[in-house]
Amino acid sequence: MGSSLIDGLFVFMLAGFIGFEVIKRISPLLHTPLMSLTNAISAISVVGAILVAGAEHASTLSRVLGFIAVTAATINVVGGFLITDRMLKMFKRRNTTSEKR
Repeated sequence: MGSSLIDGLFVFMLAGFIGFEVIKRISPLLHTPLMSLTNAISAISVVGAILVAGAEHASTLSRVLGFIAVTAATINVVGGFLITDRMLKMFKRRNTTSEKR
């Protein structure tokens, strides 16, 4: 079990560093599509966390961690959609009195 835990932590750490480097190099023009993609990935995480938390023979630790994962991923999805909506509103034209005539 110790070896699989170390392997899992190594993959998690490596994914974190690679993700940080990829996100850091993204052009600001691509942030809105990237945010939408991140929301889709977080939605998949919500489904996975629900499956883990609701497993028939899950331990108490698995259920607690699954609940935390569902909560965190849901907050991430909702926040991501709110931020994406706010960013898209910045690109909409505002109605002025000169345009109405």
